[in-house]
Amino acid sequence: MKVLLHLTLSLYLFVVNGCNAIDPNNQSNADNKIIMTIEPRLDVDENGYYHLTLDRNNWQTIHRVSGHLNYDDGSPAELVKVYWLSNLYWVLGDTLGYIVHEGLTDDLVYVTYDTTYITGFNGMEVPTSNQASYSNAEGEVNNMIAPVQTMIGDTMTLFWSYYDEGQLYEESIKIILE
Repeated sequence: MKVLLHLTLSLYLFVVNGCNAIDPNNQSNADNKIIMTIEPRLDVDENGYYHLTLDRNNWQTIHRVSGHLNYDDGSPAELVKVYWLSNLYWVLGDTLGYIVHEGLTDDLVYVTYDTTYITGFNGMEVPTSNQASYSNAEGEVNNMIAPVQTMIGDTMTLFWSYYDEGQLYEESIKIILE
C-alpha cells in the first residue's frame, strides 16, 4: 500500500510540474500574425494581372492555385481554414450529362443498350472556385479553379480570406482568361 501511495504521489507531482513548467525557448504562436503568400503558378504581367490560357478542347480548364500561411516568425500555420470565392459563375442547361448503360451479350461482347440523361438542373449556378480549404503541416493551402470556354476574354477575380485571432484578412488577385 505504501508503494502504491508513493507511486501515485510521484505521478501526481510529475504531471503537475510537467504542466506548469515553462520553456523560455518555446514561444507560443498566439503572439504572431499569420501572413499568407499566394502562388498561382501563372505568368504575371507588368500590371500585376495573372494570365491563364483556357483549354480549347475541353469545356472546363482546371488549375490549382496555392499559397502558404506562415506566422511572422516564419513557422508554418497549420489547420487554418481559408475561404475562396470567384466573381465568375456559369449556368447549367437542362441536361447535366448522361449515363451510357453497357452490358455483355451471350458471346461476352460489350454492347450499349440504353442511355439515361441526367436532367432537372436547368438554371443552377456553378462556381468557378472551390469554397474552402485548410492549410497543412507546412502551411500550404490549395484551391482549384475551373473557368469554362465561354469565359475567354473575361477577368476572374479570385478572393480569399481567413481569420487570425478573430480578425478577418481578405485579399484577391485578378486572372485574365485567354
